[in-house]
Amino acid sequence: MILRRLARPLLASIFIYGGIGALKQTEYHAQAAKPLIDKTVGKQQAKLPDAVPTDAETLVRIDAAVKIVAGSMFAFGKMPRLSAIALIGSLVPTSVAGHPFWEAKDEGEKQQQLIHFLKNAGLAGGLLIAAADTEGKPSLGWRARRAAKQAGKQVEAAKDKLPG
Repeated sequence: MILRRLARPLLASIFIYGGIGALKQTEYHAQAAKPLIDKTVGKQQAKLPDAVPTDAETLVRIDAAVKIVAGSMFAFGKMPRLSAIALIGSLVPTSVAGHPFWEAKDEGEKQQQLIHFLKNAGLAGGLLIAAADTEGKPSLGWRARRAAKQAGKQVEAAKDKLPG
């Protein structure tokens, strides 16, 4: 459908652009993310395997890669439901770390952060719709239930044909 071919790249563009920006300015984004990382990942660092990155710069780079790869996949309609879910997963920590309006002291700053937070919430809503969009095809759950029902009927039919 033409609507999907137009809407997906439009929705994906902000994620791709943001991912590229995060790679270009990793230190700046890492400073913004550090308080959230310290409150979450930092507290669990001793429990995590050594292979799991916990430093802010590495996590920002990973987040940027997710935004660029999943955003590009979404824009081109490649695994759009999965890429939409990946973008939502990337959007949540970005919104919490990047736009903590609840911590702002200045009323003007609080208003600006709230606007950006709500913009991200709107993007998440669009991604949720995209993640649920089966493009008119039956969902995977429906197909699985139907296959199970048909298999059950075949078993019953085969059972009736058995002697004795």
